[in-house]
Amino acid sequence: MSLNNFLKQMDTTLHKQYTLEKFKEGHTGKNFVVEEPKFDFKKPVFKQSIDLPKASSNSVAKKYLENRKLDPDKFYYAEGFKRWTNTQKKTFSTIGRDEPRIIIPMYDEDKNLIGFQGRALDKSPNKYITIMIQEEAPKIYGLEKINRDLPIYLVEGPFDSTFVSNSVALCGSDGDIRCLEGSSIIFVYDNEPRNREIVGRIERCIERNESVVIWPSNVKEKDINDMILAGHDVQSVLESNTYSGLEAKIKFNNWKKI
Repeated sequence: MSLNNFLKQMDTTLHKQYTLEKFKEGHTGKNFVVEEPKFDFKKPVFKQSIDLPKASSNSVAKKYLENRKLDPDKFYYAEGFKRWTNTQKKTFSTIGRDEPRIIIPMYDEDKNLIGFQGRALDKSPNKYITIMIQEEAPKIYGLEKINRDLPIYLVEGPFDSTFVSNSVALCGSDGDIRCLEGSSIIFVYDNEPRNREIVGRIERCIERNESVVIWPSNVKEKDINDMILAGHDVQSVLESNTYSGLEAKIKFNNWKKI
């Protein structure tokens, strides 16, 4: 190899080494700097769960639910409702005069626990107590089960919703249904034609041109659970008695008693 060729080869090798070193230092061009990679590891979020026995494990809770034709394995049992609630969210300043309750869990559509209701087993003045773990979450039971491609039945209570396909239930009069926006909703209120509050709600639904169930005259029971106990095929009744617009007004005027 000639001396000139040898020097050219050495120059090329040294240039490559220099370029590699600059690359390692973050320089890949005249004025271009490659930043060090940044790793943004988010803190893992663990889903909150209910650390309670199923309602089926307690004889009193099991009997109450089975007498209502409800599945006791879908609910939980808290021997001391206040004490247990405070382990989930500090709610009660004192836990004196505590009581057992059936626990009805509420989840969002991603199956995250957002709250729960405690249903009294005795003649408590507060039949239901609603606790929201996530304050901004909607007070709605059954969100984790719905199919938004189908009509969603919005009923008045969690127990009632277990008998209706693709349904959710409000857990309080201040329930916010904006999370269901864009879905086809069928409003299902209790069969109380002399109740001014319920009559008013149905009337407002009709005015908004919403779909609403108007119970037929052969159904005498007040709510869905009672209708099930009386032997009605509630799903068929709902599907056959859903109305909107002018037809809803006519059926509503024949149904209400005030």
